[in-house]
Amino acid sequence: MMQFTEAPPQPFHQMTSFSNPTMNKNQIHRTRPWPGFPTSKSLASFGDANCMEQLLVHCANAIESNDATLAQQILWVLNNIAPPDGDSNQRLTCGFLRALIARAANSGSCKMLAAMANAHSNLAMDVYKFSIIELASFVDLTPWHRFGFTAANAAILDAVEGYTAIHIVDLSMTHCMQIPTLVDAIANRHEVPPLLKLTVVTSLEDVPPILDLSYDELGSRLVNFARSKNVMMEFRVIPSSYKDGFANLIEQLRVQNYLYAESNEALVINCHMMLHYIPEETLVAIPTSNSSLYAFECSPTSSLRTMFLKALRSLDPTIVVVVDEDADFTSNNLVCRLRSAFNYLWIPYDTMDSFLPRGSMQRLWYEADICWKIENVIAHEGFQRVERLEPKSRWVQRMRNANFRGIAFGEDAVSEVKTMLDEHAAGWGLKKEEEDLVLTWKGHNVLFATAWVLA
Repeated sequence: MMQFTEAPPQPFHQMTSFSNPTMNKNQIHRTRPWPGFPTSKSLASFGDANCMEQLLVHCANAIESNDATLAQQILWVLNNIAPPDGDSNQRLTCGFLRALIARAANSGSCKMLAAMANAHSNLAMDVYKFSIIELASFVDLTPWHRFGFTAANAAILDAVEGYTAIHIVDLSMTHCMQIPTLVDAIANRHEVPPLLKLTVVTSLEDVPPILDLSYDELGSRLVNFARSKNVMMEFRVIPSSYKDGFANLIEQLRVQNYLYAESNEALVINCHMMLHYIPEETLVAIPTSNSSLYAFECSPTSSLRTMFLKALRSLDPTIVVVVDEDADFTSNNLVCRLRSAFNYLWIPYDTMDSFLPRGSMQRLWYEADICWKIENVIAHEGFQRVERLEPKSRWVQRMRNANFRGIAFGEDAVSEVKTMLDEHAAGWGLKKEEEDLVLTWKGHNVLFATAWVLA
C-alpha cells in the first residue's frame, strides 16, 4: 500500500512539488537519487514527446512498485512540463498525469494524493451531455466517426439491394448519428423504399459521448425523419449490455429470426466502435444483469468476444460491418497499456490543433472525452476498465475464426470516403489493406473499417 505525505495540499495548479512543502529540491534529490532528475532550470529539456513518455513510464513503474517518493518526484516534473492548456503533447501528457494520480490515489490510503486528484480534475471539463444538434456537430468535427459511417453505409447499401425489408442492429457508441445519412441514401435509391427496422441497445449510458435525450425520444425523431423521406421505419430498444456480450440482444434476435424466417428481410449488424467494450480473455468472470458471474477459461476459444461473434454467425446476417480504432489496450501490464495509449492518443490531440482554437468549447468537449478514455485505460482494472481496444489484425482473425468471410469495399465506397476526407484537414488519409479500409493521420493508422458475410 502506498504511503504518501499527508500534509494539506495546495491547489494543484499552484503546486511546485508533490513532496513535503518544507523540502527543497536538493533534499528531494538526496532522498531519492535518480540519474538525470531535473531542476526547474532544466525542465525545458523534457518537453518533447519521447521524454514525456519516459517520465510517464517511470512514474507508472514507481506507482506499481509502491515507491511513493519517486512517484511524487516524477509527478512534480510532469506537473511543471505538461500544463492542461499547452501544446498537443503537453495536453496529452496532462491527461496521463491525471490518470496516474487517480490510479495512485485509488491504490492506498494516500489522502494528499486523493486531494490532488480532485484539485486537478477541476481543471478539466466534466464529460459533457450533448443535445442531438450538438452531438451531430461534434461527430462532424473530424473523420473519427464519419469515416466509419461513410464506409459502412456504402457497404450496407450494396448488401441489401433487392430486399423488401432491412433490419439494422446498430451497435454504435454515437447514438444513431449514422442513421439519417443511411435513410437519405435508401430514399434516393428506391422509388418505393424498403421497410426499415432499427434496433439499438441501452448499454453505454456511462461512456462518452453522452446524449441528454432518452432513446424513446431519439427513436421518435428518427422515425419522423424517415417518414419525411418517404421511408417507413420501426424503432426498437433492447435492454442489453456489453458486459455479458449482449446476451439479451442475441436472444431477442434469434426469436425475431424465427418469426421472420420466410420473409425477404436483410439482417444488418453495424458495429461502430462498440465491440471493444465486450470483455476479452484477460477477464476471468463476467457480471450479468442478475449479478451472478459467468466464468470461462482464459483462452481465445472461450472469450466473450469470440462467443458473441459466433452467436452473430448463427443468426445468418446479410452483412456485418466492424469499425473500430486500430490500437491495442488489452495488456494486463500497466506500462504496456500506457505506451500503447500514449502512442495512439496523440492523434486526436494533434488533429485538434489543426483547426480548433485554444479555449474552444468544442475542443474542450472533444478532449474531455479523450481524457475519460485515458483515465479508464490507466487508472482502472477489472470490470471498470472497459476501454480494451484490439488492433485490426486481431479482429480480422476473430471474424475468420467465427466463420465469416471478408468482402472488399466497392469503388463507390472508396470514392465517398475520399470525398468526405476532402472536407477535413490535409493530414487525413485513406489506404486499402486487402479488403479493408484504414483511416490514417499523417501516415499513422487510426481507424479501420471491415465488412463481412457468411463464409
